[in-house]
Amino acid sequence: MQLTEYIKPGKTLFSFEVLPPLKGKSIDSLYKAIDPLMEFKPAFVDVTYHREEYIERPRKDGGYDKISTKKRPGTVAICAAIMNKYQVEAVPHLICGGFSKDETENALIDLAFLGIENVLALRGDNLKNERNFNPEKNGNGNSLDLIRQIGDMNNGVYQDQELENATETNFCIGAAGYPEKHTDAANMQSDLKFLKRKVDAGAEFITTQMFFDNKKYFDYLDMCRAAGIMVPIIPGIKPITKKAHLRALPSIFNMDIPEPLASELHDAKDDDAARQIGLEWCIQQCKELKAANVPALHFYTMSFSSSTKQVVSEVF
Repeated sequence: MQLTEYIKPGKTLFSFEVLPPLKGKSIDSLYKAIDPLMEFKPAFVDVTYHREEYIERPRKDGGYDKISTKKRPGTVAICAAIMNKYQVEAVPHLICGGFSKDETENALIDLAFLGIENVLALRGDNLKNERNFNPEKNGNGNSLDLIRQIGDMNNGVYQDQELENATETNFCIGAAGYPEKHTDAANMQSDLKFLKRKVDAGAEFITTQMFFDNKKYFDYLDMCRAAGIMVPIIPGIKPITKKAHLRALPSIFNMDIPEPLASELHDAKDDDAARQIGLEWCIQQCKELKAANVPALHFYTMSFSSSTKQVVSEVF
């Protein structure tokens, strides 16, 4: 079932995002993070994907071997396992980095065969040694190109355009939104223009980057609507759970922490105190968003469910 079919006026859904287990770890570690949240009947579960990276390991003969440091494999299989175990929609993240268009097409074929109908199309992060994003050879250069490729497959157009009677896929495509502007965008207006192009290319819903000031979300919603972006815009939520988040989250995700929250976190005596401050802030933030009938509250759990469970139990 497509994600947009779950969204109803006046009803706020619950959803969350998980990380695949580290290589060598059992999927049971992921189930332990998901199990406590299933009582709240999530409409869907996102599964992230981390780009494969490499290191050069010296050999005895003086040469070097290129060694993959990919640490979280198995997104497609994990989505299938989640759907089978919990009977809930799984939304895999598809990224441009590290994939040719042929490899992307093959992943989409696998997803279609498994009955997975929803995907979130993302550019993905730069490699650690890259100043700018560099796509794979014959790969998609940005999320708009990726959305266009998925949209083509929905219309029966594959990389081999000579295929006859090719099956049309049926993916509901999601895109990312940035209430505080994507780090690579020159300004908010250029960011919105690019987002509008993604919607025009076939994106049917938007999930936002995390934010801690609801005004940023509501202003962003107004700007999107004024720009002609009319698809559902799902707010991304994260409870702050430690003092280190005060510096780490703005740096990593290019977003602000409001001064009242930042002051409280700065004065917190330890991580336990910071966690309680973060939970109380998140509960009030979610109650306000739910009262405004947002389509869903989407939690970035990082595969740790306890804080999310505390918030959701107070809100839903």
